[in-house]
Amino acid sequence: MKTLPPVIALMNLTTGHWTTQAIFVAAKLGIADLLRDGPISSSELAKSAVVDARCLYRLLRALASVGIFSEGADGRFELTPMAECLQSNTPGSVRPWVLVMGEPYGFQPWAELLHSVTTGETAFNHVHGLGIFDYYVQHPEQGRVFDESMTSFSVPEIAGVVAAYDFSGVGKLIDIAGGNGSLLSAILTANPAMRGTLADVPAVIDGARRYFEAAGVADRCEVVPIDFFESVPAGGDAYLMKHIVHDWDDQRSTTILKNCHRAMGGKGKLLLVEMVIPPGNGPDFGKWLDVGMLVFTGGCERTESEYRELLAASGFQLTRIVPTQSPVSVIEAMPV
Repeated sequence: MKTLPPVIALMNLTTGHWTTQAIFVAAKLGIADLLRDGPISSSELAKSAVVDARCLYRLLRALASVGIFSEGADGRFELTPMAECLQSNTPGSVRPWVLVMGEPYGFQPWAELLHSVTTGETAFNHVHGLGIFDYYVQHPEQGRVFDESMTSFSVPEIAGVVAAYDFSGVGKLIDIAGGNGSLLSAILTANPAMRGTLADVPAVIDGARRYFEAAGVADRCEVVPIDFFESVPAGGDAYLMKHIVHDWDDQRSTTILKNCHRAMGGKGKLLLVEMVIPPGNGPDFGKWLDVGMLVFTGGCERTESEYRELLAASGFQLTRIVPTQSPVSVIEAMPV
């Protein structure tokens, strides 16, 4: 592979937002769904999508240059493995994630990254005048797509966690802020003797009930409404949180963790499913997600030492970190 001169490589990196918006437009128009049954010309695609044919061709040609769609010698476009991931209602689809990344409400805060770096404040709040979770309460349709994006984002992570961590000694698992219940369902399915509790805000627990019914684990799982800044249920052998503490700064994360410590009564395990930032200059998705947390939530991704310190401040000792085949690890801690 030819090595680009530094100035060209740098210029290419500065156009990353072009790629983001190009993928977003293709996802918004449903191009991958239109190609589900085989190659189609850009003019035919344009008729179905009700857009300008020449402009759509230019968009698809650019996306094909980075492996998203492929143009054949006959001028027709077809799906590639990455393009297949833009199809809706298919396993492994990341279309909801792409929509969240590209819609103006989610894309505009990145233009205010300098504000976050300068002030330490969240760019999303600066742009919209309220926090992202409050925004989704006020805009339920966008909140629904966000929830779908988190589900698609979680599919490889869930498989990785279930395969890597041994849950066999856990009689009752309490999943704090477990959303629609997909992770807890997968763990219960893999551990038939286990019982579970999903604790989350009232707005999401009805959806979790339906998920548990569909997964066939409803008889072994209950749902409990909570505010984890106030308290969490007692009585678990292990307490699980996936991508929760990364949403919050150290002070608010400590509040959540101390509530878990109080509920545990000095026994059991705490399991945090998070990305752990590695040392060194190597590429790592978590390093960029960390900047995303700065822009959107005010939280952060953390290193092993930062997790160790955060847990110690909350009454826990980090016992081990179990890597998975996905970007996340299982951070295990015990109360002290």
